Amino acid sequence: MSYILITNDDGVDSPALLPLVHELAKLDRVRVVVPETERSWIGKAISRWDELRVRRIEREGAEIFTVGGYPADCTNLGVHSLFDEPPALVVSGVNIGLNIGLGFFLSSGTVGAAMEGWIAGLPAIALSIGRVGEDREWKREAVGDPDHPVWKRAARVGADVVRSVREAGYPAGVDLISVNYPFDADVATPRVVTELAVVGYDRLFRRKADGIFVHDFDGALRDADSVAASTDLAVVRSGRVSITPVRLAHSADIASSLRAKLERAREND
Repeated sequence: MSYILITNDDGVDSPALLPLVHELAKLDRVRVVVPETERSWIGKAISRWDELRVRRIEREGAEIFTVGGYPADCTNLGVHSLFDEPPALVVSGVNIGLNIGLGFFLSSGTVGAAMEGWIAGLPAIALSIGRVGEDREWKREAVGDPDHPVWKRAARVGADVVRSVREAGYPAGVDLISVNYPFDADVATPRVVTELAVVGYDRLFRRKADGIFVHDFDGALRDADSVAASTDLAVVRSGRVSITPVRLAHSADIASSLRAKLERAREND
């Protein structure tokens, strides 16, 4: 019997988790495997030497497996180790914060968990919400309130995108789908299929004392003002939902002059 595997990088206490679980459960059977604590900005890290503690808990009628590891660990365990069969789909999120642009995409634990689904040969969707350039302000308002209306709205938007993908069929040649939407989006908000903005981020760390720095990102993006209208950043900035089909495995062309210098046959040829 098919099911959707749900994971995230904000951990079991994320206020976005249970609303998404309940909405996706209207579409299919769900199973939930998430980090026991927040594991943001971790990318697709995999535990190598640590023993992973897995616990089963129940919240609001949902069975949840918590893992003392990373988001990608959760996906791998959920696909290969915890259940009798693999899922039909991996859904990661809803992340508390946008993952727009290449810099965030490559750094995100939410996206990393979806990547692990692709590695296992499964379709995967990553969901993220936020405000462009205002990463701190909206979180102060909503993160501490599990009953804030943003969480149910975010869950409904994510589930509606998942429903659309399942009804149309997961697209061939796509490794994962990254969905980003504004803090105040709902199911009626316009949606656009986009491309990744080639932007990075600025300073991540603040000096706390001599020789000590702490993570203190303020949401600033590098080269953000020059992105094309077709990118995820531009679309979310305009108040719409960005849906980005991503291919992870591809190579680039280089000039023939550089190729000639880099390539070498055996010295005796």
